[in-house]
Formats: sequence, structure tokens, C-alpha cells
Amino acid sequence: MISHVYIEEYISEYECGNIVLNKERIMLLDYLDKYILNRDDIYFDETMIDDYVAFTTKYFFPLAKWEKFITPFIFLRFKEDDSLFYEEFFITLGRGGGKNGFMSSLAAFFTSNKHGIKKYDVSIVANSEEQAKVSFEEFFDIVDGNAILQKAYNHRKSGITNNKTRSTFMFKTSNAKTKDGGREGCIMYDEIHEMEGREVVDVFSGGLGKIFNPREFFIGTNGFVREGFYDKLMERCMAVLRGESTDDRIFPFICKLDIAKEVDDESLWQKANPTFELPLSKYAKQLLKKVRTQYKALENNPGGRSAFMTKRMNLPEVDSDKVVASWEDIMATNREMPNLKNKACIGGLDYGSIKDFAAVGLLFRDGDNYIWKTHSFARKGYLDVAKLKPPIHEWEKQGLLTIVDEPSINPKHIINWFVEMREIYGLQKIIADNFRMDLFRPLFEAEGLEYEVVRNPRAAHSLLAPRIEDMFSYQNIIFGDNPLMRWYTNNIAVHTKKDGNKEFLKKDEHRRKTDGFQAFVHALWRADEIIDIDVSGFLDVFNDLDF
Repeated sequence: MISHVYIEEYISEYECGNIVLNKERIMLLDYLDKYILNRDDIYFDETMIDDYVAFTTKYFFPLAKWEKFITPFIFLRFKEDDSLFYEEFFITLGRGGGKNGFMSSLAAFFTSNKHGIKKYDVSIVANSEEQAKVSFEEFFDIVDGNAILQKAYNHRKSGITNNKTRSTFMFKTSNAKTKDGGREGCIMYDEIHEMEGREVVDVFSGGLGKIFNPREFFIGTNGFVREGFYDKLMERCMAVLRGESTDDRIFPFICKLDIAKEVDDESLWQKANPTFELPLSKYAKQLLKKVRTQYKALENNPGGRSAFMTKRMNLPEVDSDKVVASWEDIMATNREMPNLKNKACIGGLDYGSIKDFAAVGLLFRDGDNYIWKTHSFARKGYLDVAKLKPPIHEWEKQGLLTIVDEPSINPKHIINWFVEMREIYGLQKIIADNFRMDLFRPLFEAEGLEYEVVRNPRAAHSLLAPRIEDMFSYQNIIFGDNPLMRWYTNNIAVHTKKDGNKEFLKKDEHRRKTDGFQAFVHALWRADEIIDIDVSGFLDVFNDLDF
């Protein structure tokens, strides 16, 4: 068994009811007790922990309870070779919680003679230069105002270098295409909620491991990008906390409200922001006053609730009247598809623009469940210019779409896909809107594919909207593990017209594609016609016919 006074104090504060923890931090305490603190091959570097706390208290600020709790794990080592047990840390909490100050103090200490590793460079990476400079400038200003630190550091606007260790703290922007990984000892990634994928991390972490005790810190508050790096990191950390990935050595410190209605109880705000744990510091009192004012302002400005819940309470919330489904319900579509071979289905097609994307799909029914098997086509020339943030090329490798290098997407790709699917499934008919059907009618007829045209798609949206909302809310939709389809669905904006009817539009006309969802809606137009029987016998006869 191992332990440390800062850990014991934090656990005691929770057990005595002095602080309130969200479920993820309660899971963290349980995970540490079951899998970490009972090991005998690791130890806390007491000297380094004490030196860091003393350094930070002297030059920066007294550490908060939550910062003291995390600190011993930053200096947790293997007995065998003194290497670090935790090399990755995920720290997420509500805005204003002190993440950047914590990183500033760590960066200063890591570059100092107290840490004692030569050329242990620290880089903080963010989407914008302004954000990347937050922690850097805090350290810069502290050095600038302290005579002792001025002797220890050569501080310039481009970097702050310790004169003895030659370790430098610098800031960088997350342009993965123009940056290369250096030889850092530590990299801190800020604003991770804005990262669509892990390309930035892959580039900047490329140099880690060349310096002893490599570390990575991922910090931020949740945002509005779904299935980006933040969500993937959260999934990974939750697997650790559930005990499913005990070999994954990332330290997950996750602070958020458990449920949205907790926002109405100010005493629970500390779940999202541990700065509000009692007793309040002078800074915490000032921040609480600001957050309280913003919360009260929601009475007259309910439109600001989404941003408040996301940024202050670290719990993304969307206006249910403006989206087709919550993110949780969209993620619930990620279920294993049943065996669909020879099953009857309705085809759906969206071919709104021959210059960018097109989507096809088959809609099946299995009891109360609607199963959507889909594929997309994207034009290479469009992708080269549009530079969409989602990992389109990765999705192509997964077989979710085909990228074609053509002046426009050839309708034959669509026809060939349906012909191929007809050989496997009981395709009854294909539903599409009237746009560009002049291209498809002769092709459908030449292949003997039955089709139907929805002449007024907006009217169809109004009729189908209640059904679609129920299908998502009761989690009766199965897309399989299809991030492309989840992206399409999350890009839908629901517009309620003056007559109360709804229509499905794009959140962004150019960068938020919805083709797969629109094809799904077209197929739903005739979902009640799907005959839930095995049509293998009919297919055998059909395939034997000589056309």
C-alpha cells in the first residue's frame, strides 16, 4: 500500500462532506483504491512533491485542495528505474477553475533547478496564440516581478529559459501541418475541446521520450465539437475509471455536473469547478460572484444557457427544440447491427450537390428498431479546397465513404451501389427527392430499380419530425459504429416554422454536411412499407433471371 497526506486529506474532505464530488471523481477515488494505491512496485517522490509545493507557494500561489490531490500522482514513480508511472494527465473542469495557473506553476517547476533535468523543455500548445500565451505570460509576469527569478531565468517573449538547466518554457499554436515535434520533456495541450482529431497531438508528441520523465497534460473545458479529440479522450478515461483499461496509465481528473438540473443548486457548482470548494479563496469569491450573475441573467436570456452549461458547468447542453436529437441519443445509435442478409429494406438517396457529397442507404426494420446501413461518396477536389475538420480520409479507410477524383460525382456510383446491395438484401424501392432526378430516372429504369420521388421534401420533414424525434429519444435507431453518420446527424438544425411545422436544415451551409441524414429521412418516408420477412427465396429467383 502507498499513500500521501495530500491524497488522504482530499479523500477525508469528501468522506466528511466538506467537499462535493461528481460521479467521475468518485469513480477516480475508487479506481485509485482498487488498482493503484495497493501496488508495491511504485512510490511517491516525497522530495519532489515537497519541492514543487514549496516552489509554487513561494512564487505563484497556495495550491487548492484539488491541485494538491493531483500533485503526488505527477511525481509517482516505479521503484525499479524511477520512471514515471503517469505520463499523461487529463484535467477538465469549468471555466475559471485555475487550470492555466496550475499549468504555469508546473511548467516553471519542470524547467527549474529543483526539478533538475537538463534541457527539460516545456511547450504549451493551443488553437490560438492568444490562448497558448495565457500560461506562458503568467509565468513571464511572475519572473518579471521577482528579482530572484530574474537571476534564475532569461525571460523573453519567445521563451523563458532557466540559466542552470537550460530548460525552456515556450508556447506554440496547434498548426499540425507546419510544426514538428521537438525534444520537449513536457507538452501541455490547452483548448483540447477545439481539436477535431489527434493530428496535433501526434505531431507535437513525436519528440517525447528523448528526455527523461516525459509528460503530457491535456487540459480544457468541454465545448461544442462532438466526436473530436475531447470526446475520444473522455471515452478513454471513462474506460479507465470503470476498470476496463487498467493498463492504460492516464490520470483522469474530470469535474462536471452530473445532471443538468443541478445547475439550480449553487452548492453543487463545485462538482464542475473545484475552486468553489469551501473555504472560498479571495479569487473564488470573485469568480463565484461573476458566475452567479451570469446564471441569474439566464432568466432574461435563456438563449445563453447552452454556453453557460458548457463553459461554466462543463456539461454541454443544447436547445432540444433546435436539434434533431441529443448527443447521448445520437451516440446510442452505435449498436451492433443484426444480421440483415436477405432482409427487406427501403433505399434512400440524397444527391443534393454533385460537386461535394452524395449519400445512399438502406433502411431495415427489426421490431421497434430502425436499422440504417449507409455509404457516402465525396469528391476529392471539394475536399482539397474545403479542408473539412472531421477525419474524412480516416472514415474512407473504415469503408464508410468513397472519395472520387472526378469533376462531379458520377451518378453511376449511386446506381452501382444499389445494384450491389440488391444482390444481398431485399431492396423494395429507392426514395429520393425530385432534385436532379432527371439524371437518375433512366439509370434506375435501365437496372430495373424501382424508385419513388418525394416531391415536397420540406412537407415530408414536417410529417416525419415527430416520428424521428421519438425514434431517437426511445433509442430505436441503429447506425452501427458509424462516426460519419453521427456527424451528419449532429449537423442537422431543426427549424420550426411559423405554422409550427419543422424542417431539417444544415447548421452550416458549407462545412456541416447532412447528406446521410437526408437520405435516411427519404427512406423513412416509406418505412411502413418495409415487409419484415426473409426474402432469400425471392432473391434466388430474381438472381437467376436473365435480363
